[in-house]
Amino acid sequence: MMTKITQVEIHEFGFNVPNLGNLTGADSVGAIGYMKGSVSRIEKFALVIITEDGCRGEYVTHWCSTPSTCAQAKTLAPKLIGRHAEEREGIYDDMKRELRQFDHMGQGPIDIALWDWAGKQLDCSVSVLLGGYRKKLPAYASTYHGDRNGGLDSKEAFADFAEHCFDLGYRAFKIHGWNEADAAEEAENVLHVAKTVGHKMTLMLDPACELKTFADALYVGRACDEGGYFWYEDPFRDSGVSAFAHKRLREMIKTPILQTEHIRGVEPKADFLIAGGTDFLRMDPEYDMGITGGLKIAHLGEAFGIDVEVHACGPAHRHIMSAMRNSNFYEVALVGPDCPNAVPPVYACGYSDQLDCVDGDGCVPVPDGPGLGVVYDWDFIKANRVNKTVFGG
Repeated sequence: MMTKITQVEIHEFGFNVPNLGNLTGADSVGAIGYMKGSVSRIEKFALVIITEDGCRGEYVTHWCSTPSTCAQAKTLAPKLIGRHAEEREGIYDDMKRELRQFDHMGQGPIDIALWDWAGKQLDCSVSVLLGGYRKKLPAYASTYHGDRNGGLDSKEAFADFAEHCFDLGYRAFKIHGWNEADAAEEAENVLHVAKTVGHKMTLMLDPACELKTFADALYVGRACDEGGYFWYEDPFRDSGVSAFAHKRLREMIKTPILQTEHIRGVEPKADFLIAGGTDFLRMDPEYDMGITGGLKIAHLGEAFGIDVEVHACGPAHRHIMSAMRNSNFYEVALVGPDCPNAVPPVYACGYSDQLDCVDGDGCVPVPDGPGLGVVYDWDFIKANRVNKTVFGG
């Protein structure tokens, strides 16, 4: 018995985050960092899919909540009316074509909500639907960008914060450097943190495409070699999309390269991989057309014998990773001293992606309730809502 979708709701809302500010004046997550006394207004949206029997699939965005993403979700949402909620593959395929002129970011939240619906309909978790077997996931602390404001403002501050994360249970730590992209400062930071905690923590570096030239990327990459870093991610300002450039970089350094965060979907990631541009693949169920799209990328990596690292954090991310053999760490992003992770505070069930979400072994649990296994605080969402769009009904 198939079940028709009768209504889709998109709730746009905002909330204030203390001690965070725009470090460069650019209105982007990558430019947000510690700024004592400052308050950043963060905008997110919640998506609800309702079927003829009253069952609801829900998802609140974590990192894919830009106005352009919300606009894409609004483009796709009316096309769900009358579709069968069980047919995730067919919906994935049609929506992928519909967004062929765009970056596909609006598709992920819809697919994740459909998976939540399926789990609730069948009274089991998404992890069970996926055949997941990993109940706990080893996590790494993924820092905010460096600042000049008394937070992560020096190599000593980064090392001290790594020690703090170790004391909380983390056994892995990823650095996002300074937006100024001084290669000498970045390399010095890489080596200092390695000297301080490298003997007891797995270390990664993600310049988030900040380094200005290939030469800078090579210089910092050689510091990663010396420091024994686990991976080197999105180093320079090609925006993370040049397979040729990263193949050349791979040939000149020893540290494994992690790419494809900024390339959407399974086919372009396959092309990048086959061209020799990366050692690990990057995947995000929000960015890569949902859990349905993310699974395809996980299996692509498995077919080629490589690991696929899940970008960022959230309940969907935990569920998909629970069913992946070829993935090493869960990313608790973004964190820093004296400021919270800017993920939405919408969980009424104890779920958290704040810095202290790990256990003593540095792991996070996979939710085991129906669907995504989280309960959203709809009173909070409604109280902070700035717009509601309803399709169908």
